Amino acid sequence: MTTEGARRSAGYIPGFGNHVSTEAVAGALPIGRNSPQRPAFGLYAEQLSGTAFTAPRHENRRSWLYRMRPTAEHPPFVAYEGAARFAPGTSDAPLAPNRLRWDPLPPAAVPTDLIDGLVTAMANRDPAALEGVAIHRYAANRDMDARVFANADGELLFVPQDGRLALLTELGRIDIAPGQIALVPRGVRFRALLPDGAARGYLLENHGALFRLPDLGPIGANGLANPRDFETPVAWFEDRDEPVALIQKFGGSLWTTTLDHSPLDVVAWHGNLAPWRYDLARFNTIGTVSFDHPDPSIFTLLTSPSDVPGRANADFVIFPPRWMVAEDTFRPPWFHRNVMSEAMGLILGAYDAKADGFAPGGLSLHNLMAGHGPDVASWQAASAAELKPHRIEGTMAFMLESCWPYRPTAQALSDAQLDYDSVWKDFPKAVLPR
Repeated sequence: MTTEGARRSAGYIPGFGNHVSTEAVAGALPIGRNSPQRPAFGLYAEQLSGTAFTAPRHENRRSWLYRMRPTAEHPPFVAYEGAARFAPGTSDAPLAPNRLRWDPLPPAAVPTDLIDGLVTAMANRDPAALEGVAIHRYAANRDMDARVFANADGELLFVPQDGRLALLTELGRIDIAPGQIALVPRGVRFRALLPDGAARGYLLENHGALFRLPDLGPIGANGLANPRDFETPVAWFEDRDEPVALIQKFGGSLWTTTLDHSPLDVVAWHGNLAPWRYDLARFNTIGTVSFDHPDPSIFTLLTSPSDVPGRANADFVIFPPRWMVAEDTFRPPWFHRNVMSEAMGLILGAYDAKADGFAPGGLSLHNLMAGHGPDVASWQAASAAELKPHRIEGTMAFMLESCWPYRPTAQALSDAQLDYDSVWKDFPKAVLPR
């Protein structure tokens, strides 16, 4: 049973990738060294490395944790069978170049927590290659109580669409609502509570280089996502001596073991590898005030680079409320084919290039070189619109763009909308002069 209950200090520390020092109990954090002979209170010093030891200093991410028990203390893992639609593997059939779109997940029909409520839609590399991404969605209606989760395959980006999440992690508590995002680093253990009783959203998994803020280039020193708006939680821990199931994703499969205590027992920590949250409303959108719709890269919030400069393993891009100001210009996204593969989700409202069929909680996929763009109704409206300053309100969409083609799961292929191609049907043929 819980001997002292959960302890936490309210608050967050601002900044992206900062070196943080925080303790939930005064004196728990050693001063001047990382691994003293006898840490305070009998705690265990443990380093969590998110990059190789020898990564360049400006890219090196690691934190030192001071915890009540070492994470090495656990029985063997066995296969976990509970989340039948989470990490099932992608389809082995030849990958068709078709465009795909999915309706929102229905509410969970039985009591289901976040882990069992996850449904994998697509992935594009073997996690063991340390590159690529996967996209999952969740629909849950029960707290994770005596269960925690850790992902050895990559970092996890939570994008709530309906209902709040409270993520209780080894390094602190993060509360997020639709319109906010949160990242949990690779390997960090956590459990999720549902303050509203139910929740639905997206979980984006990055197997490659850690997400970082994109370079701003000619934009200059300010704009897009500003580092000060990211929030890292202060130290938090729970002293809980009872059986707790640990579920871990490793090598694309799920495994489980049972601990005799809660592993969320980090009393103090310091370093620059930690969970964080971010309010999407703080994104400083940059756009044209002259002519032509800018490339979607202008909306990049986070990027994970690949080995090829300028070609991202993953770009997390958002399309928030914004002003549309451009002269003699078709203002929605133009028709295009792209060497990057684009998966899109909708958090709120409507997307300006799709009039129908793309609902909040839905998902779409346009793999590399798949022709796409506005549907007929959106094209007609934009072609006839008065080109006065116009503000797009009540919307929030995101895109996870990757240089690797996405391969849907067999379940996702069977659940896809059957008529998605019809949104580009019946465009009138251009009439040339004779």
